[in-house]
Amino acid sequence: MKPFTFDQIPVMMNKIHDKLEYLEKLIVRISNVEENKEELLNIQEASKLLNLSVSTIYSKVCKREIPVNKQGKRIYFYRHELMKWIKSGRVKTYFEIQNDIEKRSKI
Repeated sequence: MKPFTFDQIPVMMNKIHDKLEYLEKLIVRISNVEENKEELLNIQEASKLLNLSVSTIYSKVCKREIPVNKQGKRIYFYRHELMKWIKSGRVKTYFEIQNDIEKRSKI
């Protein structure tokens, strides 16, 4: 790295300031993601998130088809668990199946 001249210091300070602002925003965004991981939902909020009726959610809870937390007579859901549950039902595309077959045949 080359030494800076006195005239270049203001420009360099602006660049450093811009980079610090970017890093601060990135840290805030990451911390918000972590907070959402532990977000607790009641049945009405889970119903809205999943776009299912409350009675359907109760049915899935009784059949143990959906991740749930019980405290007394109340049930709660973690947003990240519901999102993971939704993703677990993903159907692979034809292309993904072909790639899996090719990977297995190489082993």
